[in-house]
This record gives sequence, C-alpha cells and structure tokens, in this order.
Amino acid sequence: MSGELTPSVIKRIIRQVGLQCAAQGQSLSETLVAFMVKAVVLDPRNDFNMDQILSENDMQDLIQLCVARLLDTTNPSLSTIKMQVYFDTNYANRDELLSEQERVLEGKLAPVVRAITESGPHAQEEMESVYQKIVTYALLRSGLASPTDIEAIREVTAALQSVFPQTEMVTFISLSKKDKEQQLKDLAMLVTGIRLYNKQCQKGGSGIDDLPAILHEAIPSATRTLDERLNSCQLLAHRYTALLESMQEDPHRYSQLRTFKLKEALFNVRQYKAFLCILQSNAITSAQEVESLDVKFEAAMMVLKNTMQDKTSIESKEVFPMFMELSKLWTGYQNEMLLLNFLRNVANSLQQFLEIQSQLFPEEMLTTLLEGVTVKSDEERIKETMGTRVNVSDFKNQEWLFPETTDNFDQLLIQYHGFCAHSIGVKGITLSGNPAIGILKHKEKYYVFSSKEAAYIFAQDPDKFIQLNVEKAKKYAEIIQLLELRHQFEYLVPHTQARNAKKGLMKPLPKCDSGTQTDTHILPPTIVRSYEWNEWELRRKAIKLANLRRKLTHSMQTDLSHMRRENFTQVYLPKDVGTQTKRDNSSNVPKPQIFLKGLRGGSSPTTHMVTVDLTRPLDET
Repeated sequence: MSGELTPSVIKRIIRQVGLQCAAQGQSLSETLVAFMVKAVVLDPRNDFNMDQILSENDMQDLIQLCVARLLDTTNPSLSTIKMQVYFDTNYANRDELLSEQERVLEGKLAPVVRAITESGPHAQEEMESVYQKIVTYALLRSGLASPTDIEAIREVTAALQSVFPQTEMVTFISLSKKDKEQQLKDLAMLVTGIRLYNKQCQKGGSGIDDLPAILHEAIPSATRTLDERLNSCQLLAHRYTALLESMQEDPHRYSQLRTFKLKEALFNVRQYKAFLCILQSNAITSAQEVESLDVKFEAAMMVLKNTMQDKTSIESKEVFPMFMELSKLWTGYQNEMLLLNFLRNVANSLQQFLEIQSQLFPEEMLTTLLEGVTVKSDEERIKETMGTRVNVSDFKNQEWLFPETTDNFDQLLIQYHGFCAHSIGVKGITLSGNPAIGILKHKEKYYVFSSKEAAYIFAQDPDKFIQLNVEKAKKYAEIIQLLELRHQFEYLVPHTQARNAKKGLMKPLPKCDSGTQTDTHILPPTIVRSYEWNEWELRRKAIKLANLRRKLTHSMQTDLSHMRRENFTQVYLPKDVGTQTKRDNSSNVPKPQIFLKGLRGGSSPTTHMVTVDLTRPLDET
C-alpha cells in the first residue's frame, strides 16, 4: 500500500480509517474521514513529508493517527470539524434549496403527469378517470390540504369545472405531451387562485393554512432564538479570548491553563458564530420577502375583488391572470415557510457541536478561571481603537485604505474572515479587526488589524506573518475553513499531486443515477434529399456538369418523319349566354270619386238623395 498520495491510495486510507472507527462503534461519513486525513497530513507535528513516497509504516501511522483523532470525543477540534462537514453537506442557499424542492415536487408528480399525458381515452368512463387524475394533480401541485380531504377534493373539482369542464377533454387529449404538461400547470395555478379567493370571501378554503399569519409569528421567534444563541456563543468567545491573553501575559497562568484546550474551544465557538450569522442573514432576508409578499398579495386580492364584485359572469382573459398571480404569490409564502423550517433544522442540528463546551468548561470552572481577568467584547475592543489609525507617511511601499478615501469600503473582501491578520499566527487567537485603523492592501488582498501596533508589525513583513498564519492553520485544521484559507494550501503539496490530492481529501463528488426521455420526432422532418455527404459523389456530379458544357445538340430527319407535319385542332370555347324569365309590369287604376247630394235635406219634407259618380273611365287613365 506504500506509494504517493494518489487518489486511489487516499481512498484506501479513508476506507481503512472508516472501517476501524466502525469497529469501535463510531460510524462516520466518508467526508468527515477525508477531512481528518487531510488535517493529519498537513499537521507538521506528525512529520509527513509530502515530497517523499510514504512507506507501509507511514501509511499505518497515518491511519492510526486519524482513528485516534476521530475517536477523541473530548477535543473541541473534532466537534468543529464535524460542524464544518455537517454545514457543508447540509446547508444550501435560497436558490439551491428552492430549486431542489421544485425538483422533488416534479419527481413526486411525475407518475400522475405521465398517467394524464400518455393516456388516450375514448370511452366516457376513461374520460372521467383522466379528469379525476387532473383534479388530484391540481391538489398535489398546490400543496393546499391533504389529497385525502374530501371537502378539499370537492372544492378543487368545482374550481376545475369552472375553468376546464369535462367537455374540453377531447381538445386536451389532442394536444402534444409538452402542451398537456404546460396546461396542467396552468390549470393547477388557476384552481389554487380560485380557492384562495374563495377562502378570502369565506366561501371555501378547506385545509388551507393561514401562512402569512404563521410566518409573522414564526420568523420573529426564529430570529430571537438565533440572537440568543449568538449572544451566548459570543460571550464564550470573549471569555476564552480573555483567558488566552492572560496566559500570554502571565507565565503562572500559562502553566495553569496550558492543559486546557482553550484555543480549540475558541475556534469552535467562532465557527459556530459564523454559521449562525449565515442563518440569521437568511432569516432577515425571509422577513423582508414576507413583507413584500404581504403588500403584493393584498393588492392582488383587492384588484380581484373589485373586478369580480357584483358580476355574475366575466371574461376569462380578464380574470385568469389575476388568479394565476394569486397562486404565484402564495407559492412565495410556501417557499418562505420551507426556508424557515430548513433554517430551524440546521440551527438546531448545530447545537450538538457546541455541547462539548459545557462538558469541558462548566460555568463554575469558567467563573473561577476568570477571577481577576477583564473580559472585553469585540465591540469594546473596536471602540478602544476607534481614535487610532495608521499614518500612511510611515510606509513608503504599502497601500492603506480608509473609509473616506475608498469607494465601496464596506464591500471589500477582507482576508481571514475579518479577524486580525497579526494575532492569528503570533498569538494563535482570533481577534476581530477594526477597519477604521486602516486596511492594508498587499498583493491585491486586504487585511485588517485589532490595533495600530499590530498593523505596524504586520506591515513590516506581510509575507512572513501570512506564512505564520498558514503554519498555524496546519496545526489547527479547523481554522482553514473558519479563516477561509483553502486557497493558501495549493502549494503545500507537490505540483504533480496538488490537484489530485486536493480532490481526494476534500468532499467527494456526489453521484446519482439519472435518466432522460425525449419525444420521438417532436419536429416535422427536414430531410434534404439532394444533400450528399460523400465527397466523391459530389466530384462525380461536378465532372458530369463540366462535361455537359462541352456537348453539342444535333438533330436529324428520317424517311419516316420528314413528310410528317404537326396537326392542330380548334374548338369553340363556351360563350356566355343570358336568359330572362320574368318581366316587371305595372298598371294605374283610377281612384273612385263618388259624391252623394241631398243628405242635408231641403225645403220639401221628403229627402231626395242623388248619387254623382265622377270616377274617370279606365281608357282615360
């Protein structure tokens, strides 16, 4: 097994270490074992020369050292490394977590989607079965209520029938698979929006939780919990820092405290604080997102209510986008709920890596050790140095940056996670740097310091102190991640092994089985029949065309054809002929004019009435 630390050799070492730890009752992940192998190899106290081939005895010594450190549960260094491995393998930012959640949801819905899109029902019963599956898909996609909730199923069915009646199943079946999947998503969003609107109008909403109210209570509670844990770990860090400084100032206290693993404990709480700050930042971002969602959701619901008010019917193109907007905003609430639960779980899991603090340093012991020692917080240390700053004229070849002379001063990428660049390698402790003293720019990197004196000492020979910090990181491998020093170890192994060793000792690449499926002939064929891939065939056609250019056309007559002539026949084309079958006539009949005379009577008692006909004869008209 002797040889260079190639990836195959490293894998065998990791496997042997894991087996020996498992034999003693400790089941450890491959990532943790790989990190410990790297830590042991880098530690100069173990005398592993990376430039020489390791013998069989060296391999066994390396395995035993790794096993011993992995089984030493009283060392805060092991807890810190476990914490780092846990956070690296379990934490994900917002975008990664939401994309993973979407992928998981698509995987759960895949069987239902496949059953809907790949079926071709013809009978009425088959149509109803597929329609019921669409109802199930809409309920599962929305995440509102359980699929076994009868009342929720009724609401989803009623909402779906209002936007997609069963009579449209024939049209749906004729769509392509891609169009079916898109329409399913749109229908699920419409159904979700309708149910949310009905819940707001108190006409439904069975099984729908009041996520805005839940988030308004949960986010402040989570933030308070993170603040309390941050304050407690900061207090521990301040106490450990004070004890370590007293050891360096008083030889008696050094002999008294050197057996305690104060540095390892300090690095443990500093790393814990760094992870909590990341979670706290995510919680603050979630609170801001929820506030934005509240405003948008209330406005969208108000617009929808005004549109639907006192109307028995409304055009779908007007109201459908509003329902879909409600669904998108509610999905935002669901995402924030998912993120908050994730942050809670990570924060609770990190607590286990801080339990060793109470075991090694109970409150009574710490109180006794701190007698006569002044404990200063990071804020107090920064206030003490606020009035001092570096005099630029004292340095000819160094560039110093200050807030009033540098744009985007707060956005500069500070080395060592913002800790003092001098105290790490010289004192072995992590002190918060004060940028107001001055930021040193050295080889395009930025360094801060806890005091003016530390800044002057570091600036005299920056490369020397940078190397001291690297050597300190070799002894305490857990600060490689805490101080963001991974890039510093590219040259610690031979150039031929640098990349392979780094890959072998870091977290192994994740592997998974995956499959893809594509539709057959999703586009119409575009085959060019005249296309030729064969070069010789193209040459043959070119030669053929070239020969045609030199050819002549000849004609001749034979005895059988010279007396023949071309014959033509002529036909008359049909002409347009019109016929008239109706004629319009009119006649004028005289108007009757008949008058009666003598109706009023006269001098005689007898009335004599005379009829006078003045109507003109027909022949005169």
